[in-house]
Amino acid sequence: MIEVKNLTKQYGVKKAIDNISFTVQDGEILGFLGPNGAGKSTTMNILTGYISSTEGKALINGIDILDEPIKAKKNIGYLPEQPPLYLDMTVKEYLNFIYDIKKCKLPRKAHIEDVCRLVKITDVYNRILRNLSKGYKQRVGLAQALIDNPQILILDEPTVGLDPKQIIEIRTLIKKLGKKHTVILSSHILSEIQAVCDRVIIINKGVIAADDTTENLTSKITTDHKLIARIDAPKEEALKLIKTMPGVISVVADMEREKGVYDYEIETKEGTDLRRELFKRIVSRNWVLLGLKTNEMTLEDIFLKITMGDSVVIPKEDNSKTEAVQADSNNEINASDNAADETQNPEADSTEENTDGGEE
Repeated sequence: MIEVKNLTKQYGVKKAIDNISFTVQDGEILGFLGPNGAGKSTTMNILTGYISSTEGKALINGIDILDEPIKAKKNIGYLPEQPPLYLDMTVKEYLNFIYDIKKCKLPRKAHIEDVCRLVKITDVYNRILRNLSKGYKQRVGLAQALIDNPQILILDEPTVGLDPKQIIEIRTLIKKLGKKHTVILSSHILSEIQAVCDRVIIINKGVIAADDTTENLTSKITTDHKLIARIDAPKEEALKLIKTMPGVISVVADMEREKGVYDYEIETKEGTDLRRELFKRIVSRNWVLLGLKTNEMTLEDIFLKITMGDSVVIPKEDNSKTEAVQADSNNEINASDNAADETQNPEADSTEENTDGGEE
């Protein structure tokens, strides 16, 4: 478990982070988000013992990272945004080196082979790191974080440089690791965080602006309660049916999507869930329900509302009392920073390799 208590980091008169507190439970996958300059990297660097805090504590499985750094770091596997690789080594030499400096007690050969299979680098095991594509280097960086099977994984942009297929593979791996590890995951690809993480923390201007699941943040931020139903039915009859349902405020039929098929935008009262009843009524009339979705905000929508100056107030439960956490504006944010680079095909685009996808 990770406990952050009243953590502050000050550089001169500027506070990079200001009295932040949060907890990450065992087996939880936490998405840690923030715009550039918000204090995200500072917090992660303190958690890994790379820098010290000015005030407060960071506890790793109950161990203070400042008081007992070596003991605390035994519990951590860390992948920074730029993988810490020695480029003149082969993958084999590098992972054996990491095994030694971590003083790993697991069976050397079997453990390293297992890690290589997990991150899919077995085919480049004997190649020199300098000659690998960016995607392979990223996966080797993830492999070093997994050496010694640490209880806690802190991953900063783990999919940067990977192609879409590799991103899906790493997502699947992270979800699998989350069953036995505590994971903090940072990424600028917000759809990735939404797909993988149990909970998200958004830090903005050095303070925590949001801490909850994506679903709960949506309900707290928006008062919009809408369903989109795609129905194959006579338009006027469908409108009349839906309008008479309990809890419906309004219903509007969108353009005809195909012959006889319309999208109906249904606004309901707060707390109303009419999905099951709507389905029953449509079926009873021998109509066809072709699609039904809630008009929920994406994590990207939530992130931008909190960090781009919409003055969003998020209620936060604390010891059965509700307090408001005010998210300040930050007009200097570029939420899509480097997003294009993160989804490129490393085997095709790397300037350090030729067409074999591995060595020059």
